Amino acid sequence: MRALFLGLASAALLATAGASALAHHGWAWTTGGNVVVEGIVREARLGLPHGVLKLDVDGEIWEVEVGQPWRNERAGLKDSDFAPGKEIKVVGEPAADPEDRRVKAERVFIGDKEHALYPERD
Repeated sequence: MRALFLGLASAALLATAGASALAHHGWAWTTGGNVVVEGIVREARLGLPHGVLKLDVDGEIWEVEVGQPWRNERAGLKDSDFAPGKEIKVVGEPAADPEDRRVKAERVFIGDKEHALYPERD
């Protein structure tokens, strides 16, 4: 009986973890439209499942989801491009909740150079 309970509990835990991962990732939380966000990188956490930047945009902090390491590399980006103090422009899909200052980057501009994270979405 104990083994059955542990098996069911484990299955429920895995199902819940998978559902929360699906809820967070992908594009479901975005509006489907694009915005331009331009500011100064204050903090960068790069790696898996994707990179996250804190961008100072006129005194407001925006969270910017950039790509996974392989996607950033494919777009021609290096970790040093997201160093604190760097000025970047991001074109991407904002959160559906207007109070949530968050955007999923489709394209990143550093100076005049464009880096397409999702070229298939252009």
